[in-house]
Amino acid sequence: MDIARHIALIDELCFRPFPAGHGHHLVVLSGSRGLRGGADPAERAVTVDQYEKERDAVDALLTERWGESEILSLLTVLLRTERAGEIPEPWAELSARARVAYLWEVAGTGRWVALAVADRDTADEVRLLAAVTREAPP
Repeated sequence: MDIARHIALIDELCFRPFPAGHGHHLVVLSGSRGLRGGADPAERAVTVDQYEKERDAVDALLTERWGESEILSLLTVLLRTERAGEIPEPWAELSARARVAYLWEVAGTGRWVALAVADRDTADEVRLLAAVTREAPP
C-alpha cells in the first residue's frame, strides 16, 4: 500500500491535460494481478477488504484537503445505463466495475475525482481505481 504515491498521481491527474477525445483519466492505483475468476472466494474477499482499506486511507487524506467525500452508488448509475443507454465516461465504466465511488469536486480545477474498488466482476481481478474527469457524476 503506497498511499503517498496514490495521492501524488491523483494530484498530477487533476492538472494533466486529458487525452484527445476523452474528458477523463481512469487509472489503476492497485491491482490484484493473477486473482481472476476461479480464485478462492475467501482469498478474493481478503483482497477486496485490503483495497477498501487502501481506498479509505486515500479518502482520509483527500477529505483533509477537499472536505468530506460524497458516496455515489454506482448500482444506480449502472441501472440508468441499462435503461437510458447514455451515461458519460468514466461513470459508465466505473458502474460496470465497482459498487460505490467516493467523490470530490476539486475547487478551482473544474474536475471531479472518484475512488472505487472494482470488484463487481468476479471473473476479473480486483482493482483500486481513480478517475479524474470534468464530467459531473450522473
